[in-house]
Amino acid sequence: MEPWLIFELLFYVILAIAVTGIYRLNKPVQMWIRSHWVMLAILTGLYTLVRLAIWGLMSLESFYQKITLATMPIQFIMMAFSSTIFVLLYVVFLQGGMARISKSKIKGDLVDVKWSDVIGMENVKEEAKEVVDLIRDRARVKKIGGKILRGIMMFGPPGCGKTYLAKAIATETGLPFLSMSGSEFVEIFVGVGAARVRKLFKQARELAEAHGGCIIFIDELDAIARKRVFSAFGGTEETNSTQNQLLAEMDGLAELKDKKGNPSPAQNVIVIGATNAPEDNLDKALLRPGRLDRKLYIDKPGLEDREKLFAYYLGKVQHDPSIDVGRLARKAVYKSPADIENIIKEAALIATRSGRDVIRLDDISEAIERVDMGMKHKRTMQPQEREMVAYHESGHLIVLYILHPVDDVFKASIASRRDTLGVVYHQPREEMFTHNKERLLADVKVALGGYVAEKMRFGTTSDGVAADFRQAMIIAHNMVWRFGMGDAEYLGDYTAIPETQLSDKVKELLNEEVDKIFRACLKDVEALLKKEKPLLDRFVKELLEKEELEYDEIEAIFTEYGKTHMKAA
Repeated sequence: MEPWLIFELLFYVILAIAVTGIYRLNKPVQMWIRSHWVMLAILTGLYTLVRLAIWGLMSLESFYQKITLATMPIQFIMMAFSSTIFVLLYVVFLQGGMARISKSKIKGDLVDVKWSDVIGMENVKEEAKEVVDLIRDRARVKKIGGKILRGIMMFGPPGCGKTYLAKAIATETGLPFLSMSGSEFVEIFVGVGAARVRKLFKQARELAEAHGGCIIFIDELDAIARKRVFSAFGGTEETNSTQNQLLAEMDGLAELKDKKGNPSPAQNVIVIGATNAPEDNLDKALLRPGRLDRKLYIDKPGLEDREKLFAYYLGKVQHDPSIDVGRLARKAVYKSPADIENIIKEAALIATRSGRDVIRLDDISEAIERVDMGMKHKRTMQPQEREMVAYHESGHLIVLYILHPVDDVFKASIASRRDTLGVVYHQPREEMFTHNKERLLADVKVALGGYVAEKMRFGTTSDGVAADFRQAMIIAHNMVWRFGMGDAEYLGDYTAIPETQLSDKVKELLNEEVDKIFRACLKDVEALLKKEKPLLDRFVKELLEKEELEYDEIEAIFTEYGKTHMKAA
């Protein structure tokens, strides 16, 4: 027997031993072979065909061997061309978008995000730790008759660390982490989304068998989890079938058994969803017990968390050690962790453009303003027009500082940003989640400050007050129509009633109350700015000279004139 035949015989004997002994291998190797058996079979078949072709070629006479070898390249080219045409036609006309399933890459990795890496969300971390304990002790939970945790739903605004928290949960539990976005399931072709859900859960079950469990994270879940809408003709939307498949896959996990009839490790697949949408927008079937029933509500960081975030991100760059992170945290009220990271990155760019290697406080202040209001740009303005803008912003500034019970002034500027000619940058001194009557009245007065200052100095006003009037009118309207803050006897949310069902008398009375609030606020602002005319002229002078005033400069001028915040008065 020829040597190459002996080699072939040994190859197939080893292959047969490997196939028959597959179940004696460890689970990761079993999973790999099961996942790639098609590829292994194809490679084995190709190898066999090549060897047979070589054997057949070697049995030919020399003349025919040369003819065969000469025509073989052309045959290969024709076969490749024909195969390509066939595949293209098959995809376009028969399979449609189904072939694009292969483009959806699902990554299953062991991530490395520890609890210490999750900053700015201390409250929700405590709830997440409880979830980790439930996942770790699932055997104990099942022993006492409880149900294994199947799903977690995270709600919260964008940029607050939902994805990072999900990775931390996977790290602490030591489970593989599969991540996809809800938009990856959405296609115009029928059945693509459901097929991708099946593919995702198939891979998750395989990883769970190998590692004892697996975590699936679906970001922006609302793309496929909105309330299902059914057609009048009996059909459903494509997202409906995708959501139905997701529900079926989650329900089917509890029924998985191994060959001995015992619960399979593939049952230990936990689904974590995240969304920025309100909870009411999601389908109730998805949030019922046994599915995504454990809810985590993630909010924007508080003062202490913002201090930790600024300290963390400043620690990654070269910065002035005298920077007060507490002051930055107070200036960044309602900012998300992603906002704070972006501010530090923008500050680093500003420092680099200025030729410095160290970030200073003014770089961070400029970064905050760029993020919130846009970049400054030069505009050529007439002296009188520029002076009018300075009076307008100074009016806002004085009314805000003296009359507003909550907000603090951080900067005043007459530099153009976006579509504005000037701005008074202010934020609440601390987080507040409700607006009482005093705060709303102060908001109306601040909005009217620019109008009053312009009229006092020039005897006329500009169209720059349009946005201020709109804001003030909306606040006053809501105070009366929605919040019951007028002086009349009518209370309630009248916007909940169709306007056609309200009598003209009621609407007239409510609008009179709105006008009363508007004019009372206007009277208070006029009295204040007339009284503080020297202070108003001083701020105008400073703005015309410097163009921008920072917090310390503003505070120093008010202190010089013996003025204090309303809250501190």
